[in-house]
Amino acid sequence: MAENNLTTVTEFILMGFTDHPSWEIPLFLVFLSFYLVTILGNLGMIILIQVDVQLHTPMYFFLSHLSVLDACYSSVITPQILATLAIGRTVISYGQCAAQFFFFTLCAATECFLLAVMAYDRYVAISNPLLYTVVMSPGRCWSLVAGAYVCGVSGAILRTTCTFSLFFCEDNRINFFCDLPPLLKLACSDIANIEIIILFFANFVISANALVILISYLFIIKAVMGMKSSGGRAKTFSTCVSHLTAVALFFGTLIFMYIWSSSGKSLEEEKVVSVFYTVVIPMLNPLIYSLRNKDVKAAFRKVTGRFHVS
Repeated sequence: MAENNLTTVTEFILMGFTDHPSWEIPLFLVFLSFYLVTILGNLGMIILIQVDVQLHTPMYFFLSHLSVLDACYSSVITPQILATLAIGRTVISYGQCAAQFFFFTLCAATECFLLAVMAYDRYVAISNPLLYTVVMSPGRCWSLVAGAYVCGVSGAILRTTCTFSLFFCEDNRINFFCDLPPLLKLACSDIANIEIIILFFANFVISANALVILISYLFIIKAVMGMKSSGGRAKTFSTCVSHLTAVALFFGTLIFMYIWSSSGKSLEEEKVVSVFYTVVIPMLNPLIYSLRNKDVKAAFRKVTGRFHVS
């Protein structure tokens, strides 16, 4: 009888970040600037890799796809956050929430797999430099990227199906976008079995890709330590610093959100971490790869030089 008295949720209310209206405009401007930098930075990276022949290598091929994912990743979440800040709160339909959750999960899962692929690419480049172009042929590169996308789509379908098979009722307020932890808290049906499936998949994806990255870097360290020149060792390993930084930021926040999901995080902690991996990291990745990469900086100077000449 009690179950019949419950009202099924057909829409969700996305709440803002703060109860202080005076903070909403400054926060709106901050997030707008983050979003513009993210889009311009990632699109700029994609265009630069396409127009400069020197960057037509497997490493930059994977980097261009990372930029595509980051641009999409941010575009799924940030415009909704901006709308929420501008209005104070926004209403999103059940179907829109499911779509946002699906595309957000697709981008996040695919990025996990792509970062592991990029670690494998660095291993091949450093351990077998003479065979690098043979092993990482265009066909192999496309196969690896396609595999990352297929795994991402499969994971997104599984997580979205499991999450939105739950019964939501009464309270329908969530924090600024449709993420897994707040949706699970709103469910009024039994979530034990669904939560086991979802968290097992999340832990598997994170752990499996982290293991691939770890093994790749163990072999990289072995190869680097075998070099006779200390200068050569430093120069070779410096090509991995940008990737390691991106891995540490992305996997660190995912581990905090999903593997440590039962650690009793406060609502404010969840908000900060959610903003970091959905808004800040997609903005930082192109900066990380451009500021620490001589090839990218040289290509940028070359392209801007052409504009000055013309």
